Amino acid sequence: MKIITWNINSVRLRLPQVLTLLAEHAPDILCLQETKCPDDVFPADAFIAAGYPHLAYRGEKGYNGVAMISRRPIRSQDHTHWAGKQDCRHLSVVLENDLIIDNFYVPAGGDVADPAVNDKFAHKLRFLAELADWSAQRDHSQPSVLVGDLNIAPREDDVWSHKQLLKVVSHTPVEVDALNRIMDKGNWHDGVRLAIPDGKLYSWWSYRARDWAAANRGRRLDHIWVTPPLRDQIIGAEVITSARGWEKPSDHAPVVLRLDE
Repeated sequence: MKIITWNINSVRLRLPQVLTLLAEHAPDILCLQETKCPDDVFPADAFIAAGYPHLAYRGEKGYNGVAMISRRPIRSQDHTHWAGKQDCRHLSVVLENDLIIDNFYVPAGGDVADPAVNDKFAHKLRFLAELADWSAQRDHSQPSVLVGDLNIAPREDDVWSHKQLLKVVSHTPVEVDALNRIMDKGNWHDGVRLAIPDGKLYSWWSYRARDWAAANRGRRLDHIWVTPPLRDQIIGAEVITSARGWEKPSDHAPVVLRLDE
């Protein structure tokens, strides 16, 4: 089973890129974040025509939004609101084989890593705290996958410079600690790092870089986690870095996890 997560930064603007990904990499399920698309104009017909008839999506105009595009039947779907907001940052589905997949778009947190002066960062920390409580209440023994743009690069080799980014939102100690707390309370395992345990690995490169590939100042903000029953079923992972160089790209690249069923 192949699962891909991708912050697409507008599903309608980048629909050709999504269809290319589906055609070239054939995931069983594609999880998108930042779709920026109200439900009534979600391009469902295009995905159905591409061989992905099972869809779940929650979107809003211009902001946030999450979606699941699947070749496998979706038995049910649900969502939770986080940190006192009604925004579209979470979607949960149960597939026909009983696998649970939760798709998250965690708030970016703004530019200043101080909740006292930056409401966006305070919102991010509240969201992460609630996510830790949610993780603690789940049944860890059930096969489950958590995916999404978590907007945190936790490891030193998940960023281009650990030293220079320690005070930069997405790699600060308070964020990394919050993410590790979510993992610990939910008994989650970092599926991508189980498959690729060592070395620099990024999934996001800023639009501000004149030549993103040459500078290669990336961060691994996009993640796929699994519960213990799936840990030993991981057979591979990759970041499709080439997608960052496609025409009109997202600033994120798709992240892939393959499971042996």
